[in-house]
This record gives sequence, C-alpha cells and structure tokens, in this order.
Amino acid sequence: MANKTIHRIKSHLVLALVFALGLIFLYPSPAHAMHIAEGILPVSWAVVWFVIAFGFIAVGIRLIGRRTREVRGLMPLLGLTGAAIFLISLISVPVPIPGTCAHPCGTPLAAILVGPFISAVLGAIALLLHALFLGHGGISTWGANIVSMAVLGSFVAFGTFLLLRRFNAPIAVTAFAAGLFGNLATYITTSFQLASALHGPGLFWSMFGATIVAYAPVQGPVAVVEGLITAAVILVVHRRRPEILSHIMSRGSNRRLRTK
Repeated sequence: MANKTIHRIKSHLVLALVFALGLIFLYPSPAHAMHIAEGILPVSWAVVWFVIAFGFIAVGIRLIGRRTREVRGLMPLLGLTGAAIFLISLISVPVPIPGTCAHPCGTPLAAILVGPFISAVLGAIALLLHALFLGHGGISTWGANIVSMAVLGSFVAFGTFLLLRRFNAPIAVTAFAAGLFGNLATYITTSFQLASALHGPGLFWSMFGATIVAYAPVQGPVAVVEGLITAAVILVVHRRRPEILSHIMSRGSNRRLRTK
C-alpha cells in the first residue's frame, strides 16, 4: 500500500511538472508583469533585500537537507508544493502601479504543508523560474520578491494558522485566515518596498499609502480567493493525509483542540 501511495504521489508530481513546463513554453499571450519588475529598485535597495532573503533561504536549505534525511518520501511532497506555488502565483490581475500586479501567492498554503522556512525556499525557486522564463519579476529584484512573497507570505500565514488553532478555531477557518493574511502581508510588504525605494523627495508614508490604496480594490478579492484555495486544500489534506499536517497541528494544538 505504501509503495502504491508513493508511486501515485510521484505520478502526480510528474504531471504537475509537465503542466508547469507547458505553461512556460506554450503561454498563449503576454501577461501583465507580476512581482516587482527588473530595474524598478535602485541597486542599494536590491542588495538590502537580497541579504535579508538569503538569510531565510540558507536556513530553509539546511532544514530541507535535514528533513529529507529524517522523513522518507518527503521529496515528492516538496516537489508538488513547489509546483503549486509556481502555478497558483501565475494568476495575475493588473493594478495601476507600474512594474507589478496583483496575484495569489501559493506560499501560505506551502507554509502550512511544509513549514515557513522550506516554503520560502520553494517560493524563491518559483520566483526565479517566473523571472527567467516568463518575464515576471527580475533577477535584480529577486531578493525583494523573495522577502515579500516567499518569506512574509509564508511566515504570516504560518503564524496565523498556529495562533487561531491555539484558540480552537476550526481548521477551515484557520486555513482561510492563513491564506488571506499571508496574501495581504505580501502586498503590504511590496508596497513598503516600492515606497522605500521610490518615494524620492516626497514623503515615504504618502507613497506607501497611495500604493496600498492602488492595490486594495484588486488585492482584497484576490486575498479572499487565496484564503478559499488554502482552506479547500488543507481540508482535503487533513481528512485524507493528516500525517502531512502533524508538524503544525501538534505545535498549534492544546488539550481541547477541535479538528472539525
């Protein structure tokens, strides 16, 4: 039975990767650029975000190495989770801000499934593929995009999930809130990054507020959609493969924890 399950997971992984490659090479029309685009940030700010990003990535890579040695069959889950981030974050909605757009992230879901540090690594890989093959984001802004989507999106979602589970919230509510707030955290961080680097002689808070307002009409509904996607997937995993969530359920539980 275990061999059949592993074989099925590997088959799903292959299909997901084939689908992802198909999107890369057969993408039907130009899309609105996602993430912070190449050349938007000054070099000094780009370097700052790279330094912050790679601190988290270094920890995540070490965790992946340790957990893959400890947990047999973890690699297929990491592959599927990475493919999910790549595909979910391809859905783009334009906003009136040059060099970026709104989209779901996928990293809140990934953080619940594999933990926030590993999710940050998988998100960084997805962002690199977006930049290299689809023209979304850029190499110079990769660090900034990692911090906003892969790091903040993961850690805010993971923390939200743990916090609400400690208050005995149903798993569907916790997963929805994790997806919602993880997505919103990504765009608040992106707004902060853009305002910090580009406010010029004007006030930082004026540009930050204007950026938030520009995102809000689109990003609000997108965040709700991300919450629904996250809740739907986590409910299925919890009912069919609850052992996948053991790392977070044990940390967020108490003696009176409700699972339904």
